[in-house]
Amino acid sequence: MRRRTFLKKSGGALVLMANRSSSLYSGLRTKIRFGLVADVHYADAETLWARYYRQSTAKLNDAIKTFNKAELDFVIEMGDFKDEGRPPDRQETIDFLVEIENVFKGFRGPVYHVLGNHDMDSISKDDFLKNITNHGQAQAENYYSFINNGIKFIVLDANYNEDGSDYDSGNFDWTYCKIPGDQKKWLQDELGRDKLPVMVFTHQLLDSFSGVSENHCIDNAGEIVTALEEHDNVIAVFQGHYHSGHHSFRNGIHYYTMNAMVEGSLPENNSYAVVEVDEDLNITIEGFYNCEDYVMNRP
Repeated sequence: MRRRTFLKKSGGALVLMANRSSSLYSGLRTKIRFGLVADVHYADAETLWARYYRQSTAKLNDAIKTFNKAELDFVIEMGDFKDEGRPPDRQETIDFLVEIENVFKGFRGPVYHVLGNHDMDSISKDDFLKNITNHGQAQAENYYSFINNGIKFIVLDANYNEDGSDYDSGNFDWTYCKIPGDQKKWLQDELGRDKLPVMVFTHQLLDSFSGVSENHCIDNAGEIVTALEEHDNVIAVFQGHYHSGHHSFRNGIHYYTMNAMVEGSLPENNSYAVVEVDEDLNITIEGFYNCEDYVMNRP
């Protein structure tokens, strides 16, 4: 049996309450629902640790079938979409990317990508962007925003070296990443432009917490968080990278880290979610397999 009811972690839904009034964000017409996956790590490669790289096509296909039945507004994956062979080879890695992208495009609606560090293993950032599809004006962009039903969604890219250069073909230290100055300025402009409620997607973490290494966090996360907190319209940040998943709530913003899809073998293990945002900006996460249900309410 592979249904979420039987295979997700034990325990009921966790309800987390924010303290800011939802009246600031009235005016949404209807609910919005989207699909969420993180750390797919597909490659035709031998299992390493608990990462079953070859099984990621079947896992993602299962998620896409669920998402299509749910009739969602869009689906987004939050980085480390593909991995690489041993030894690494550029063309082979592109082939892995094309194969998993073809599964992802099976969703009957808009799809979006967030760049993760492993997405630049063996290939360049441009190689990745040329072989994936982002909906609409986000096509070929590594960071971007889009608006859906009165909510602005902002996608960030922290895959930059200390000197400001792009992660490129494995020539980077995954323990260091940052949001460069021009992207930070763009973010500040986006936060203030429309006065819409905002949700942010990033691969590496903007929040640190007990048990997680600072290696998983964006080096200048404090600057970015300050920018988010300066605007009272930021509702939540969705993240990947830390495979075990996590949630924190700080200064009016939820930080939700998604469990990695690649971890564990089928049929018991997978991880994906359907996220619903209601008219009052309460967020319900329906988790499947190793992803737990969460309810993140705004009073």
